[in-house]
Amino acid sequence: MRRLCRAAESLLLAAFLLLSAACGSRLPESDFEGRRSAPPPAREAEPVRIGIISSATSPVGGSAFSGPGEGARAYFDALNADGGIDGRKVEVFTCDDGGSGVGNNDCVHKLLDERKVFALVATTALEYAGAPRVAAAGVPDIGGQPIGPAYDTYPHLYGIYGSDAPRTGGKPGWNGTLYGGTEVYRYFKREQGARTAAVVAYNQASSAAYARLIIKGLKDEGYRVVTEQVDFALPNFRAVAADLKDQGVDLVFDAMDTHGNAQLCEAMDAVGVEVTAKVTNVQNWSSAVPRDFRNAPRCRNALWVTGASRNYEDAGHPAVREFREAMGEKNKDRPLSQWQLEGWAAAMWFADAAKSCGRQLTRACVEAYLNREEPYTARGLLLPVSFRRLAEPPETRRTCLSVARWRDGAGWVTQGGDMNGNCFTVPQLPYRP
Repeated sequence: MRRLCRAAESLLLAAFLLLSAACGSRLPESDFEGRRSAPPPAREAEPVRIGIISSATSPVGGSAFSGPGEGARAYFDALNADGGIDGRKVEVFTCDDGGSGVGNNDCVHKLLDERKVFALVATTALEYAGAPRVAAAGVPDIGGQPIGPAYDTYPHLYGIYGSDAPRTGGKPGWNGTLYGGTEVYRYFKREQGARTAAVVAYNQASSAAYARLIIKGLKDEGYRVVTEQVDFALPNFRAVAADLKDQGVDLVFDAMDTHGNAQLCEAMDAVGVEVTAKVTNVQNWSSAVPRDFRNAPRCRNALWVTGASRNYEDAGHPAVREFREAMGEKNKDRPLSQWQLEGWAAAMWFADAAKSCGRQLTRACVEAYLNREEPYTARGLLLPVSFRRLAEPPETRRTCLSVARWRDGAGWVTQGGDMNGNCFTVPQLPYRP
């Protein structure tokens, strides 16, 4: 079961082959007796080929989905500088699918059939149309962002937040039904005393599905819910903001990209909307807030975000510090983001799985690591992730969450203590993607 409210062929190891001399000598062999031959040079181990698919350009906007791939590439660069995987370098091939199903299928073809990649890592696709093809080929897809239902549908696909679903390749989840918890809404009800919440979404399938889950969760936790839908191409955020003010909402949730959030915040400031929290999603958790929300200072300082990974601002944590140092070297001109951290964690996950195989690196071995009973945490960067393949969905689940609030001058400030202790036992509510 994925946390929406917060994301078999073997590859043979290259042998170190001895090079044999191809030409003879005109001198008698006796002239060479007693001499030791220099060891022949060894052929460099064959690299491990990895593919990264992202909707780097898409209808949502330029670079909206590029963060996870940036984080993954930074991790692999650092890994290669440290010797790679058992002496083998990781060779990364990227593909921008343009945010379309046709483009996604094309990327899958190029990476699987032409580049012959061993695995995919940190996939971030607006429309993952090629997922059935990846699953049919038995190619592990590790740490992808669950923008659609693919990671709760197909075998060999391992989303960054895990899944309890059977994932047999038929309908998503359990016979077409997915489940999500109410931990986010309970947190704001308990910690902030919120009672009225608005949900703003696009009239687009993934956005609308996410919004439906938010609405169900809020109602189950006893909130009065105000729903707002805006046109994906021509959104009227001023009208939405005016209604939010009239309705007297405490919280505003959204299922939108950064650009949409910024426009909504500007409209909220323009009409004088004041809320306890403008709660956004992990895609908008970045250091670009002052730039993206520059025209909405009141709303900007009401931004809260929840997720399933450790705040990238928590530089006191060693794994976060390592990520920040690597990203600072590789992307000096790019804002830091939570999606980059999750892409870094996805690449680490693959590397740890591959290292567990030693010299017998196979896809089956990598997937055995991913499917093990012990949850994965990426050195504490992720809340524990597992894939249990339950025949029936659980009715309740103890779920933890990471919470941060934006403050001008301080950035994203972690709230509610350590994410591993910020937990609730909450119902799992059904919804259709």
